Amino acid sequence: MDYLSKANSMYLWLAVSPVVLIVALQAIIFVRKALESAKYADLSHDEAMKAFRVGATSAIGPALGVFVVMLGLMAAIGGPLAWQRLAIIGAAPTELAAANMAAQAQGVSLGGEGYKLLNFANATWVMALNGSAWLLTTALFSDKLEKITHKVSGGDAKKIGILGTGAMLGAMGFLVSNEINKGLKPGAGGIIVAAVAAFVSMLVLERIAKKIPKLVEFNLGIAMVIGMIAAVAYNHM
Repeated sequence: MDYLSKANSMYLWLAVSPVVLIVALQAIIFVRKALESAKYADLSHDEAMKAFRVGATSAIGPALGVFVVMLGLMAAIGGPLAWQRLAIIGAAPTELAAANMAAQAQGVSLGGEGYKLLNFANATWVMALNGSAWLLTTALFSDKLEKITHKVSGGDAKKIGILGTGAMLGAMGFLVSNEINKGLKPGAGGIIVAAVAAFVSMLVLERIAKKIPKLVEFNLGIAMVIGMIAAVAYNHM
């Protein structure tokens, strides 16, 4: 039996749809609650909407990367399961690695010769169990973050802003340096080109934004897209 006929069946699409719809509903509720809570952070509605647009624009770049990996995942485990897993977790490389490890544990390659329905069923369990720790941690400890933040900052709103900015810079710096390290390997120079092109673009866009303030909220997303285009152009040279 071709496992992909089951993996892409209508029944599986129907089975995963409730989970994806719940995730979409959670996103809507989160946005509404965030906008309602903006006043507690001394943010006006316009400032909150501006922050929302910045976040949405800057998500385009990472979403494109996830989409590319998702295409590979769909070819191996079918569309429904890939759609469900990435709607919940969103870390496409992690899900792909979990599916690969599930296949290797049974002595086959993911989607390769000998990969059957039982291997597909095993992959669904491994991916679900792999992601469950993240969901449990979020469910059990998210409410503790506010207490920790308050304790570290002493309730000072300025310190919270500084801590948040520092955390964001540290996270972004870690991610970029980690990717540049990968770009040092032979044949992976496009990664460094993308990072440099995005960095230079951001500097230029920041200067342009002083004359066109509305551009500020789209700067990050535009710089990321320019970086990706530069990397693709480099790889085709």
